Amino acid sequence: MAGSFFKTRFFSLFDYKTEKYIVAKNKRVGVLYRLIQLSILGYIIGWVFVSKKGYQETDEAIQSSIITKLKGVSVTNTTESGLLVWGPEDYVIPPQGEAVLFVVTNFLETPNQNLGYCAESPRVLDGHCQDNEDCEKGKMVVAGNGIMSGRCLKKDENSSGTCEIYGWCPIERKFKPKGPLLTNAENFTIYIKNFIQFPKFTFSKSNVFETTDDSYLSKCRFDEERHPYCPIFRLGDITRRAGYDFKDMATFGGSIGIMIQWECDLDKGYEYCHPQYHFTRLDVSVANHSIATGFNFRHTRYFKNSTGESFRSLYKVYGVRFNVMVHGKAGKFNIIPTAINVGSGLALMGAGAFFCDMVLLYLMKKGDSYRERKFEGSKSTISTYKDNGVEDRDGATEQENLTS
Repeated sequence: MAGSFFKTRFFSLFDYKTEKYIVAKNKRVGVLYRLIQLSILGYIIGWVFVSKKGYQETDEAIQSSIITKLKGVSVTNTTESGLLVWGPEDYVIPPQGEAVLFVVTNFLETPNQNLGYCAESPRVLDGHCQDNEDCEKGKMVVAGNGIMSGRCLKKDENSSGTCEIYGWCPIERKFKPKGPLLTNAENFTIYIKNFIQFPKFTFSKSNVFETTDDSYLSKCRFDEERHPYCPIFRLGDITRRAGYDFKDMATFGGSIGIMIQWECDLDKGYEYCHPQYHFTRLDVSVANHSIATGFNFRHTRYFKNSTGESFRSLYKVYGVRFNVMVHGKAGKFNIIPTAINVGSGLALMGAGAFFCDMVLLYLMKKGDSYRERKFEGSKSTISTYKDNGVEDRDGATEQENLTS
């Protein structure tokens, strides 16, 4: 008997079970079912395949190289420096051309500093003193300009003073600039050369127009419609596209992000892979009332006089910092993502039937009648096998899952 039992179970593995369908004559549920199907079909075709190109294999590991070069000349005439002509080698930092560069538009100069003793700036809180004991000899002034000499310099005995320091004297001049000194900076031009590559598809391209005309780059300026492959931008146009006026930024400086976006549909061909440029200001908050707005830093120029004594000129420079960022994605047809998305779509189609079943079973007035037809049960059958005096009872209950 045991052998017959296991034999029956074994052969039951090869039984085929099919679904039983019930046609529900309910127009409201039928319309709902078709609407759900159409919605899912629209999502699969419109969003997955047309909008998101779900039939493509994608590569977002873009490899990029950026080379920048600036051109333009400006003139300044200040009391400290006199008449100066500024070229790219003077106002571009760093001068070799990278993805991040700084263009000087304004500066404050403290000329002819040399090492010696002088009073610390009153703006440095750690440099204030009432007597010599407050100025410990050899102690560094926190956020100051030198080392304390041990003397407290005061105008009179009743007033507070500042510690004498050993450092570069005279100390830096502290005042706010009233306007940009490099007034022609907005007419400077920046040449941004970008090479990109998608290694998965062995595809490469640049943002420079492919032409044999050697004079093209000297004549063109970037324009989305007429010259989309001209990589030369006027600085004033960049800040304008970011929503700001260059002259307003030139006084205290700022930071501009230049984003180059490559969206390449390689199924259409090489010529349909274009760079898209986006410009935004990075040094402002949403409220636009931040004390951190602007950009500046200090650098020095060293020289020696006729006797060999070392001097330097300290510059606090203001300007616009440009950050060139490259992002991109390439796509090409592949059967694997296509099959996956088609299979996912077919699975979603079954959600419509499941939802309509729930409506018929639990929300309709005749739900009980539909439930009786959808779920059928058979009484347990008792099979009696007598083998060597042993009786076996095998009870089976069947339930069919029906879909309208």
